[in-house]
Amino acid sequence: MIDLAIFFPLFTLGLVSSAHCIGMCGGIMGALTMAVPAEAKAKRGMILIAYNLGRILSYSLMGLVAGFFAEQFAAFGGGTLLRLIAGALLIAMGLYLADWWRGLTKLETLGRYLWVYLQPLGKGLVPVNTISKALLLGGLWGWLPCGLVYAALATAMTQPAPVLAAGAMLAFGLGTLPAVLAAGLVAQQLARILQKRGIRIGLAIIIMLFGLWTIWGSLGHSHLHHSSQGSGSHAPQHQSTQPHIDHSSMHHGADTPPSTLERQRTDTETKVGDYKDSTSSSAEASESHEHHH
Repeated sequence: MIDLAIFFPLFTLGLVSSAHCIGMCGGIMGALTMAVPAEAKAKRGMILIAYNLGRILSYSLMGLVAGFFAEQFAAFGGGTLLRLIAGALLIAMGLYLADWWRGLTKLETLGRYLWVYLQPLGKGLVPVNTISKALLLGGLWGWLPCGLVYAALATAMTQPAPVLAAGAMLAFGLGTLPAVLAAGLVAQQLARILQKRGIRIGLAIIIMLFGLWTIWGSLGHSHLHHSSQGSGSHAPQHQSTQPHIDHSSMHHGADTPPSTLERQRTDTETKVGDYKDSTSSSAEASESHEHHH
């Protein structure tokens, strides 16, 4: 079943994780703004938008590829497991943002194996003074090892089709857009606000609530699925207890047309008449036989 309700939580996840996004992408956004003269405000804005467009499209590509494998895995009954993993990663992400547990950094090390090959490609795009360079750099930077992206990707993989998983990651990317885009304009002021411990803990709690909601929904979905299977298995037994009535052997006189009743009465009279004739013939033959003797 298509779970369209997942798009809003992923968008909100990207929105409330601004502190983490500033830390990961704030530096590159600041560098992009410095690469363009201050008087060229229109060009600077277009470069920032192009960079973020490339980054968000790379998230959608991740969702498309991961959604394909998730679709195959779910076909063998692994949908509930995917939801549980997604919920656990969201909780781990919240703990990471609140600085209560940094175990998610171990997951980020897995992405570094791919990043080693992608990072040198970005160096050839610096300085980013054209829109095309910004678009390509954003597409590369989207693959930067990030526990937040992995948590969102695991959540997107719970969608039943690769296109929907790509759409879920698109929603997540759009959620990160305001903070990252603003980082290129007011990077220092925004980073100072988001680094406050109270704000970070509040945002972390919201993300952990998303994780708990995902786990609860997966367990509830699994319970309802098994319940429906159980009720379906008892349905044939319930039907088998009903007696079988052969309506073809029942005579409904009230529903019989008059022509049929007349034909039945005529047939009966004919049979009675034949029976009487045969009886009379038998009696006459017997009398004749006695007379001869």
